[in-house]
Amino acid sequence: MAFKCGICTKGPTSGFSYSHSHRATKRVFRPNLQRQKVVLDGKTRTTYVCTDCIRSGRVVRPSK
Repeated sequence: MAFKCGICTKGPTSGFSYSHSHRATKRVFRPNLQRQKVVLDGKTRTTYVCTDCIRSGRVVRPSK
């Protein structure tokens, strides 16, 4: 399974980390993913979901 959000497909992006002397080194920005039980296509499955989707209400949690 790829390190991507199951709802919005947000994944890692690359960029630079800058030191005090402004020397650039490559780094990876990773999304804050959480394992959640989610209803997708009428079925309950466990998938990784980013916290932006959880907070905005795009994630439909299964009823108990």
